[in-house]
Amino acid sequence: MRHFLDLRDLTQEDIIGILAEAQRRKLVRSHGEERSLDGKALAMIFEKHSTRTRVSFEVAIRELGGYPVVLQKEDLQLGRGETVADTARVLSRYVHALMLRAYRHETLIELAQYATVPVINGLTNLLHPCQVLADIMTIEERLSNIHGKKIAWIGDGNNMANSWITAAMKLDLTLVMACPANLQPDAAILAEAKQAGAKITLVDNPEDAARDADVITTDTWVSMGDDDTLTRKQAFHGYQVNETLMGLANKEAIFLHCLPAHRGEEVSDAVLDGSQSAVWDEAENRLHIQKAILCWCVESADDDQFKMARASQP
Repeated sequence: MRHFLDLRDLTQEDIIGILAEAQRRKLVRSHGEERSLDGKALAMIFEKHSTRTRVSFEVAIRELGGYPVVLQKEDLQLGRGETVADTARVLSRYVHALMLRAYRHETLIELAQYATVPVINGLTNLLHPCQVLADIMTIEERLSNIHGKKIAWIGDGNNMANSWITAAMKLDLTLVMACPANLQPDAAILAEAKQAGAKITLVDNPEDAARDADVITTDTWVSMGDDDTLTRKQAFHGYQVNETLMGLANKEAIFLHCLPAHRGEEVSDAVLDGSQSAVWDEAENRLHIQKAILCWCVESADDDQFKMARASQP
């Protein structure tokens, strides 16, 4: 069973393979998509609202020949007290894969523990692995290769920051992170990455992170579910990615943002709409990455089920 929960669960070869398949899918899309998952059903469970995650997964499964079943938490008995484990057991009897966009990472882990079909992490408060793969895909399109590149993370030590740390554990990149002292990345993930030899540096000043960077990336200062809005905005004074900060990066550097962007807060209009911005390619690449992830998960599950069925025959 191949779940897609955390890049730490994947090998470097898995990640490279998913990226290559996403690029291939992007190239062939205009000629008619290969319906690799014909007739397969994907249940998409949303605790959080979504634009890119929902649309990219829904279009992806349809273009692969399958169909989505979109479920808000209020649509399920999960919202009325049914356990995550029981929900996983039931939905596994109906569909071929589950995608969850949740608040608590523990909800995702429990869903995967009891599901008998692949589970995909569409986002949790801890990690956002689909997005970071789309980011890496965009970097490789714009800068030829991610190997040896300096990635500057400016802002909140949130799920995207944590996901970049997991990527640094698997790929040859240098990650420099500037986060406010009270909004640092997950300490356990960071410690594991450093123990694994990942090239990660934490700095106090955003300018130190941006200097000579190949990529500058950020996220909103206030994420969905955060209620300390004023405190957070005060903590991020001086953390806006603007033309001055971009000017410290390499001349060919690109800007990334997972979106939605709060213009005038974490990023200026001039950067978001400027020539170095790759955010719209980045958003598009979510579609191609989702296709590759779905195929990586579901096709392997079909192989496993076929082998199990053959083994059970007298």
